[in-house]
This record gives sequence, C-alpha cells and structure tokens, in this order.
Amino acid sequence: MTEILVQDTVADGISGARRVVEHPAWPELKNAVEAVRPWQSADGSIAFDAEGAPTRATVEATVDRMINAVEELAPLLPHDAAYLGALVADLRKWVADGFVVPDFLDSLLAFQPAQQRADGLQHLVVFPMYTQNGNPDRNFEAVVLRMVWPEWLSELERTRYDNPLFLGITFEDFTAGYDTHSAVLFPETIAVREAPERFSWGGIFCDREAARFRRVTEASVDILGLELPDDIRAMVSDQKRCQDAFVLWDMVHDRTHSHGDLPFDPFMIKQRQPFWMYGLEELRCDLTAFKEAVKLESEGNAHGRDVQYAVLFDRMFRFPVSGDRVRNYDGLGGQLLFAYLHKHDVVRWTDNTLKIDWERAPQVTNQLCAEIEDLYRAGIDRPKLVHWFAAYDLVSTYLAPHPGSRWAKGPDALDLSLPPRKLVDDVLPDEFPLSMFYEALAKKLKNVIASTKGITAASAERVSA
Repeated sequence: MTEILVQDTVADGISGARRVVEHPAWPELKNAVEAVRPWQSADGSIAFDAEGAPTRATVEATVDRMINAVEELAPLLPHDAAYLGALVADLRKWVADGFVVPDFLDSLLAFQPAQQRADGLQHLVVFPMYTQNGNPDRNFEAVVLRMVWPEWLSELERTRYDNPLFLGITFEDFTAGYDTHSAVLFPETIAVREAPERFSWGGIFCDREAARFRRVTEASVDILGLELPDDIRAMVSDQKRCQDAFVLWDMVHDRTHSHGDLPFDPFMIKQRQPFWMYGLEELRCDLTAFKEAVKLESEGNAHGRDVQYAVLFDRMFRFPVSGDRVRNYDGLGGQLLFAYLHKHDVVRWTDNTLKIDWERAPQVTNQLCAEIEDLYRAGIDRPKLVHWFAAYDLVSTYLAPHPGSRWAKGPDALDLSLPPRKLVDDVLPDEFPLSMFYEALAKKLKNVIASTKGITAASAERVSA
C-alpha cells in the first residue's frame, strides 16, 4: 500500500505541479547564488581580507536570500523535502562557521533522486561544486532539472541494462557554472568533508548532449559533403529522437564501467595511468552501447539505429576536435574509431567528400569493440606496465604517435627502474596528434563547437528559428 501511495503522489505531482522556474522565488534564488559565486575562492570559501571582498554582513544577507528562496520553493517539490531541509541546514552551518570551505555532505546524502525515477519529475539542486567541462572551482550552483525516464527506458533498465543509479535529466534553468560545455551532474564534484563510501546517483543532461550533437553533426555533414540515409537525416533533425538516443546510450555506457573483463579499476579514480588507458575505457563503454544498439535494432527496437549513429557521429566528428590537446582521452577515442573505420574501408575521404559504407559500419565498429575487449581480457594476466604497452600497441596500430615520443620507441627508451606511475611523466601532452584530416576539420568546426556553450534544447530551437 505504501508503494502505491508514493507512486500516486509522484504521478499527481508531475501532472499538477507548477514549474519551479515560473515561481518568483526561483529568479531570487538564482540571483542570490550568482551574487555569492564571485566572492568564493577556488575551494568554495570566502576570504574577507582579500581586496574587494564583501562585508560579512553582505554575504550573510545574500545567503539568507538563498535560504528563504529554497524554503519558498520547497512546497513545489515534496519528494525532495529531506534534501531541501538538509540544504537549508548546511547553508546555515556555512554561515555559522564563518564561510570556510563548505561542507555539504549532509545534504548530498539526503538527495536521493534515483529512488524516484519518474518521467518529468522536477528537482531543484543547489550545491557548492565544480562542473565538468565548465567551472573548475567549487562555487555554488543552482539548477532546476527534470527527469527523463520514459516507460520504454524504464523497461530496458529493469529487464536488460540494470543501472539503478543512473539519471537521465534535462535542464530547466541554471546558474553560470552550467552556462558552459558541462552536460553532467555528478555527486563527486560537490564540496564535502569526506567522500561517501559510495555514491547513489549520477546524472547526464541528454537535452544538452542531443542539441550539441545535432548542431555539430549538421555542420560536419555539410562540410564533409556526407550523404545521410533518410532515416538518419530525420533523426539528426529531431531533438526528441536524439535525446532518446543519448539517454539510452548513456545508460548502457555508464553501467559498462563495472561490467566485463576488467584488469584495472574501471573508473581509475586512484590510479595514475597514461591517458590512452582512459581513452580506451571510455571508447570501450561507447562501443558496448553501440553493440547493444545493433542487437536492439535487430529485435525491432526503434531506438537501436539512432543510438548507433549518435555514437558514430559524435565520436568521429565532435570528440577529436573538442577541448585542448593536453592528454585529451576522449579526443583520442574518436580519432581511433575514425582511423579504424578508415583502414577497414568503411569510411573514405575522396574528392573532398566523406563516404560511409552504411551496411558494413555496424560489423566493423563491433570488430573494434572486440579488439578492445580482447585487450582487457588478456590484461588480467599482465603486469601493469606490460598492459600499458599492449594498449599503446593497439592504439599506435591505427594512429601515428608523435615523432618525438619516448613511449613509441618502446621499453628500451624508458627508465624501467621507475615505478609505472612515474613513467606517465614521459607521455607527451599530445602523444597522438591530429591527422591532417582532423586538423582541417578542427579549423572549420571551431566556431560551431564554441557556439554550443550553454546550449539546451530550447536555446537550440531559438537559434534555428
């Protein structure tokens, strides 16, 4: 009976709840957070002896505005009552402690969105945090988001791709730390006194991923003269289809980090490794999602083909030319995928036009996934350094290393008396430089990628209109 009552409450709340961003307390909260952010140091504290620092009374009054706004918004979010109460307590504690390095562990532990994954459910999130691919400092951010949990996705998670901590989410509104390229909400970015034993959720903003994908893919297709099949062209022009593709891709990708033959910590949090190891792990997870999408398409699932081409196009077009060239592991994975498909004659760059063998693309992409899986399985029996070299050999089979690389010269070029983590210092910042193809593409896509900063589905539609 309790479970039914909870479900009814959630359903009623979604259908009848007022949008948080339409309540007058939301802009008040957002403005107060934006006022506090520039006063904070990189660790989230406020130094009152710094030049231009505000008075303590000014900061206290601004945080009070934050607290009052949260309390006004709380009735719209009864499912988050425990979290919002803990949030207010943590804000008051930060004031009482004199605005030292913030500790929001209590409110982090109280925030449990994965326990109620209901499509369309709103959440208000306020934390001192950094944002991946956004703001590196632990400043306050305020975000209003909605859950993306349609029935078809819930069914796949329940029966096939168990991932009880995964959240598909979309933006309603946000503060400056998310007016960036960041498309994730991860608990490990939040300022706390100690890390919890385990995290209980992780969110991906599929609306931003989809909108960014569409803009970069459309530009790439135009630049490269690529002729798309009608169904893929229709997918790229459809925000809803792309969001569905990304939320399924992300759910399978996320669970893959803890599945398979794993010779090392799949998240590599406490290990210092060469960046190609990170690149192979991320690519393995994406290619696993691709492989599962091929299976889903063969079973008649309408999302399967969309996921395949979301993975291929995002990996081949955007990843290699996004970010800087300092140990860019996601870029490396995209370079490797393109080079592998090119060397197996699935993609051809001829007469300044890109052509794709659409029939062979799934088979050959799965072949690369199998090669990475074989590397992992063999790695279980290898010492760490030997495994790193085996991975280097796999990557350098398809990508040319920098001519000045010591790693490319093999073990004899390195001081093997050092522990493996020290040999990471011999890895060049750009160990596998861009090919001439990608150098040219990077120049043409530079402004397009820059234009996706802060993009959402709504902002993308306004620009296209």
